[in-house]
Amino acid sequence: MDHHANRQPYQYVRTTLAEPDWRRLPGWRDVTEAQWRDAQWQRAHCVKNLRQLHTVTGTLLTDRFYEELAADQAGFATMPMLLPPQMLNTVAPHAPDDPRAFTAAFLADPVRRYMLPVRADRHPRWPSHPKAERDSLHEADMWVAEGLTHRYPTKVLAELVATCPQYCGHCTRMDLVGTSTPQVAKTRLVLRPVDRQEQMLDYLKRTPAVRDVVVSGGDLANVPWPQLESFLVRLLDLGSVRDIRLASKAVVGLPQHWLQPHVLAGLGRVAALAARRSVNLAVHTHANHVQSVTPLVAEAARALLDAGVRDVRNQGVLMRGVNATPEDLLDLCFALQGEANILPYYFYLCDLIPGAEHWRTPLHQAQRLQEAIMGYLPGYATPRLVCDVPHVGKRWVHQAVAYDRERGISYWTKNYRTALELRAPAGTAPEDPLERRHPYYDPVDTLPEAGRRWWSAQSAPPGD
Repeated sequence: MDHHANRQPYQYVRTTLAEPDWRRLPGWRDVTEAQWRDAQWQRAHCVKNLRQLHTVTGTLLTDRFYEELAADQAGFATMPMLLPPQMLNTVAPHAPDDPRAFTAAFLADPVRRYMLPVRADRHPRWPSHPKAERDSLHEADMWVAEGLTHRYPTKVLAELVATCPQYCGHCTRMDLVGTSTPQVAKTRLVLRPVDRQEQMLDYLKRTPAVRDVVVSGGDLANVPWPQLESFLVRLLDLGSVRDIRLASKAVVGLPQHWLQPHVLAGLGRVAALAARRSVNLAVHTHANHVQSVTPLVAEAARALLDAGVRDVRNQGVLMRGVNATPEDLLDLCFALQGEANILPYYFYLCDLIPGAEHWRTPLHQAQRLQEAIMGYLPGYATPRLVCDVPHVGKRWVHQAVAYDRERGISYWTKNYRTALELRAPAGTAPEDPLERRHPYYDPVDTLPEAGRRWWSAQSAPPGD
């Protein structure tokens, strides 16, 4: 009998969530559970620089690691360093305490790869794609008020704040979010928060076709709760708004924030009002690897659901070296769905921002991954892999209308006009945007040799 015939490509095994022991790290040996669960302690002990990382890890990381980290910050990083203890504690949770072995495990760790990039991660020839842009999705170009992006006909994105409790290296809003780095002088929100929110609400009052508002940033965990509650209540006063989605990676990176009694009480008030008005209120978070899903994350998600939100959903990013295998994606999704009450929703291809080539995956690989994860999870909890195409928006990875594999250029169409196109004076657009094919680009280093040569020629200085 052929036993191989009975084996599945992926074998589901239920795994109990576990909080890594923070006391394994020298700087946290004396930290109590009460301190660890305290949101203010977590914020006060975030790791923001090499010195603070050294304080936490002691002699566990070698000098070579710090040299690589410093070199990346000086020459490549588009985001500042900011890791709450909760997030840092999920990196290399089972590494041995010998410095060489610990450093090797730390470097290989998938959470470290996107939260704390080092120079050796970056591609030596193609750290950025020739078509990379700081605001690759042109969100600021589609602002109808400061921080309010109107891209889709019935949906808007409201950026209330330009900071987060944690900064991910691959942040799609690297142009705006966080403090400046040596590579990126950030753009800034200039209005006072109260004035920005007033302009957003005024636009929504005047635009009843918008029924869905994603309230984001940055991260809503950095908006003072009374200010956020006031905005949400006024949003709920608009009868045209039927969906509100609250975006916070902190459910994963700093779950302690969402477990604070005053935050949960306030969210309960907002959720009750939303229910009375038949508005769908949900929370969206951002986990990229199963290690990030711990009991505290599950506790926070359960508390949000108990407060009355309809769903807690996950929007991850597909990244090489982090989660770009069927096993990684399915392990993460089963932990989210089965253990943490978080619905797997989207995995985005990493956007065309500077410094992201070592994370990005080619479209054909994403297509194969979508096919590979089908049939294991419940249909409603099977995430869609999507490409956020500049000037187009989210498209399932199989929706490309043409694909040049040699040069890594896919082409996409859309069925609506963005605010940018609606504002364009008549006769200025060279073609109807609904007829146009919009390009998206695979990472150059994943292309066949002929494709790499072609891109080298395209990006060479004149006369070379």
